[in-house]
Parts: sequence; C-alpha cells; structure tokens
Amino acid sequence: MNNFFDTVDRIKPVYDVAYKITLFICKLLLVADILITSMSVLGRYVSFVPDPSWSEEVVLTLMSYMAVLSAALAIRRGAHIRMTALDIYLPKKLIKILDLLSDACVMCLAFVMLIVGWKYASTIGSKGVYVSLPKLSRFWMYFPIPVAGFAMIIFELEAIYNHIKGFFVKEENK
Repeated sequence: MNNFFDTVDRIKPVYDVAYKITLFICKLLLVADILITSMSVLGRYVSFVPDPSWSEEVVLTLMSYMAVLSAALAIRRGAHIRMTALDIYLPKKLIKILDLLSDACVMCLAFVMLIVGWKYASTIGSKGVYVSLPKLSRFWMYFPIPVAGFAMIIFELEAIYNHIKGFFVKEENK
C-alpha cells in the first residue's frame, strides 16, 4: 500500500506549481488593484492624472478574482476557519473522518461553483456589459466563480488524498 502512496506522491510537484501559479496570479491582481485605485484617487486631486470612469468596476472585478482564488489557496494550506475546540476530546480517527467529510462537502461545493458558475457566466454574464466599459462583457464579472470552483477542486483532490493517506501511512514525528 505504501508503494501506491509513494507513486501518487510523485504528483505533488504538480500541485506545488498550481499553487505557485495561483499565488502569482493573486499577486498580479493585487498589484493591478493598487495601481488602478491609486491612479483613480490621484486623478481626483491632481489635474494631469486621469481618473478613468471604469476604475471602480474593474477594481471590484479584480478583487472578486483575488478573493475566490485566495480562498482556494487556503484549502491547500488548511488555513480556512474551522471548529477545533472539541478536537482534544475526540478520538484522532474520528477527527480524520470528520476532516475527510468536511473536504468532501467542500469538493461538492466546488463542483457546484464550477458547473453553475460557468452556466451563469456564459448565459447571464454574456448578455450584459459593464456600465463604464460597454465593450466589455459581464462574463468577466461572473467568471471568478467557475475559476474558483476549478482551483478548489484541484486543491481539494490533494487534501482528500492526504486524508486518505493518513489512514494508511503512519505519520512520522518531525
């Protein structure tokens, strides 16, 4: 059985790359948010700096991408808010089962986000446009939901695998 887990563990670098790419995208979105917001604020007070009308809608859209992608990143690190106050009173095996159940529920949510989010983005989103950018489809405003669903599925697969592995492979003390 350990041979199976050793073989599957070779995929871990793929998850590391996916995590780094997602984190890099979040950083780019944050920089774009800061630059656009700074330009907009400066444009209100400094006459030669432009204050584009589209800045607010674009910043909010970029923030929505950042929020959902960073939530997907938190799955990999196990950084989501969770109830652990009773963990000291429960058997370790039950905690592992509850963690696995929790991740299975989040995986279901991720599939709903991917499927329903894509449906909304491609139907409702494609019919509307941004008020301040009439040439830009509102598809981009709805698209963060399926993107987050996809990212969550990737990182939940790893989390669920690690939980299952925890049932069969003894933890090494570091």
